[in-house]
Amino acid sequence: MGAIGGLALTIAYKRFTWQGFKEAVYGTLRISSMILIIAVGASIFTGVFMRLGGGKMIEEVLVGLPVTPIVVGLIVMVFIFIMGMFLDWVGILFIFIPVLSPILPSLGFDPLWFAIVVCLVLQTSFLSPPYAVSIFYLKGVAPPEVKITDIYKGILPFMVLQLIGVALCVTFPQIILWLPSILYK
Repeated sequence: MGAIGGLALTIAYKRFTWQGFKEAVYGTLRISSMILIIAVGASIFTGVFMRLGGGKMIEEVLVGLPVTPIVVGLIVMVFIFIMGMFLDWVGILFIFIPVLSPILPSLGFDPLWFAIVVCLVLQTSFLSPPYAVSIFYLKGVAPPEVKITDIYKGILPFMVLQLIGVALCVTFPQIILWLPSILYK
């Protein structure tokens, strides 16, 4: 839908050219191919890791920690947050989620709740330095007089709000699970 909307706007503003269209298609194919390569590589890595017993080892370590399951969940979320500061979300999801998913029932976590909290944590991590992917996207479309430091300063209140939202969703899982529980009765 976004591509069709973008094409319609380009035509409406009379900026459509076949050369630009061709470049957009090739760029899309290149980026889609890169994402596919990452997904295939991550799937192979995860498959080998799981077959070699890595998943069982991680489960034993996490379940065997002398802390409550919620602390284990917080440790996992902090780890995912740190990974999100450096890695692309595709790699994180394809590598870590298949490893962590089998562990969830033994810790007593709802898989849907966990998935949504992971998405919230990843979104927050994309705003945080050092690599802050979202900030670089914003800098690319902002006027030249807007400095990256201004963007960092402007993003801090939003990060605080997102962290409060994550804390609320962790503290009160029904925020996430209420609507699905109504829909799938």
